[in-house]
Amino acid sequence: MAEPALSPPIGDAKLQDEVDEIHHPSSDRLANQEEGNVQEGDYDAETVERVYRKIDRRIIPAFWVLYFLCSAIRSNIGIAQTMNKDVGHDLMSVLGMTAKDTSTALALFYVAYVIFDCPSNLIMSKLSPRLWMARIVFATGLVGTCFAAVNDAWSVKFLRFLLGVVIAGMWPGMAFYLTLFYPPTRTAKRIGMYFTAAQVSAAVVGLVSAGFQKMDGLGGLVGFRWMFLIYGLVAIVLSVTLLWWLPDRPLAPGQVRQNTGIFKFLPATPEVLTGQDAVIHYHDLRRVYHARPWTMRDLGLVLVDWRLWPLTMMYFGVVGVGIGTQLYGSIIIASIQPEASGIEISLLFAPIWIMDLIAILIVTPISDRFHKSRPYFFSGAVCIQICGLLTTTLATNNGWARYGGLLMVGFGLGPTLPICMAWSTEIFQKRHGEVGVAAATALVSGLGNLGSVMTTYALYTGWPEDAVAGPHQYRKSNYTMIGILCMSIISSFLMKFLLKVFGNPPSSKFQSDSASEFEDGAARREGQERGFGSSLPWKRGNRD
Repeated sequence: MAEPALSPPIGDAKLQDEVDEIHHPSSDRLANQEEGNVQEGDYDAETVERVYRKIDRRIIPAFWVLYFLCSAIRSNIGIAQTMNKDVGHDLMSVLGMTAKDTSTALALFYVAYVIFDCPSNLIMSKLSPRLWMARIVFATGLVGTCFAAVNDAWSVKFLRFLLGVVIAGMWPGMAFYLTLFYPPTRTAKRIGMYFTAAQVSAAVVGLVSAGFQKMDGLGGLVGFRWMFLIYGLVAIVLSVTLLWWLPDRPLAPGQVRQNTGIFKFLPATPEVLTGQDAVIHYHDLRRVYHARPWTMRDLGLVLVDWRLWPLTMMYFGVVGVGIGTQLYGSIIIASIQPEASGIEISLLFAPIWIMDLIAILIVTPISDRFHKSRPYFFSGAVCIQICGLLTTTLATNNGWARYGGLLMVGFGLGPTLPICMAWSTEIFQKRHGEVGVAAATALVSGLGNLGSVMTTYALYTGWPEDAVAGPHQYRKSNYTMIGILCMSIISSFLMKFLLKVFGNPPSSKFQSDSASEFEDGAARREGQERGFGSSLPWKRGNRD
């Protein structure tokens, strides 16, 4: 299945003049370039920002909603373990699952995710990105709905594995999708924008679960079955809507998209920009309009690039802590506050992710503006997580202090994954082009999620001796997580050091390929940190 064909530029005279202006600037524009030292393809900061804000309005809300629902479907099994527990209608009691069954089911999701993450992203880079994204959401909703019918531990394990298969590629695929419309130095903020959906989802799953617990017994279904059913059905509806909303790859000004083959049965692809806005975007990001088709040799060059491994180690630690907090946070709260009801635990679970959301909104935009300092932002956030885990582990005589430690963990978690993914796209797009982004983001995410396998299978409830109720419950698991967080910090500074020593030049394959030699306005700016200047009112006239 190939992508829809593109037609030659259309004959619109006004638009053709705008396209000609790209290659043959007018005398007035050339004069402006001489006076202000503006290179061809540069626009003032406010003009460029206006174009990217239009792209934001088309892509980010849709990504936020789909990520919210898919995150809820992926993680609601965690809160299901405590829903209606006081009447024996929680997941484990109804299905007769042991703690080991639960940890195995949770780990199987990430086993499938690790295996299928990279193939899914590579397929997305070859096919229609919006179609593949809609496919992921549809399949996730379908499998999520099936969870309402589980009757034993075996069916939960099977569906968790299947859920990992169908959702694989969503998170790195979204990062890859962004690089089709944004330069790498703008991606952390956007990844952070829709990544807040995971935090809101974690909080809402906890809050809304209180409502589902009130539905316990309605229609003969226990509360957690209602939760699985409704989230899954909503995701199925959303997946169909995405076909009418998400744009595909951007087109050069004047080109029109023609659906052929199987694509002719799909809704027409909405273009993210038109007219002069499309011209400005083309000028600012020419490389995405001239993506070079990749081969297996190109993929091989990505796979043997040493830059993958420090990024993967960074991701390994923080995703392990994140998943541990997401899936076992309610259980930890229950151990801290043993008298709390299931609804009270759900309400206490939500603020962890509100703290996570606040940190994302504060830190990720700054990390884009100072993109050369990404390891410092990353490591600072990880240090906050370590402090939170130590507080939760050691403040055994003060339950609220331990809860405060969980809030610190939530705050530190927020910026780490968006920064890691943004740094991956920044490094590999320059070095390997489109296949570099597709493969690197998937491998960093997929292999890094081995940290999630460790958390769900070997630690917490998967470590029976460490899960024994009492003031020292999960102490060894928390210490283990602190250890791998230290590894993440070391890996980030190692990456910084190695890049300084060896640099990040384009692959030799690309250096000899003229099709990839497109310098654009964004490329010229990527060597500089944007700082805070362009965000100040009196600086907005300056180039971004």
